[in-house]
Amino acid sequence: MRPDELAAREAVRESIARYAHAVDHGKFEAAAACFAETGVLEVRGSGRHEGRAAITEMFAGAGRKLASTSTNAFIRHHVSSIAIDVDVTAGRAAATSYFFVVTEIGPDHWGTYRDELTRDDTSGSWLFTERNVTVEGRTAPSRMT
Repeated sequence: MRPDELAAREAVRESIARYAHAVDHGKFEAAAACFAETGVLEVRGSGRHEGRAAITEMFAGAGRKLASTSTNAFIRHHVSSIAIDVDVTAGRAAATSYFFVVTEIGPDHWGTYRDELTRDDTSGSWLFTERNVTVEGRTAPSRMT
């Protein structure tokens, strides 16, 4: 693997981690900034959110829901098994990963991310053009259902 491919893969991993940390700390504008200006966040069964403003509002709504159902609005996303295909020349990447979410009740829900990303030539970072979230399971009572 070429050094530029390794660097691109690491930058994609950084985008995935930056997103999780921002969401977990209630920094919803920072989470939305992980997306291209016209990026899409689709949560299977819960809707499609296009553009940073819509994505920020979706996160804010989820944050309000978590706060209203919790005595301690705590959430942590654990992301693993990240598989990345990158085309450095075209400035595009695709990634698939698993997530496992812990809230105040312990294990809460889990599933799969399927991502499309593009390189932002101004900053050099990789931004989601599309993030598809599939929740594959949840505990009862999940704080996020």
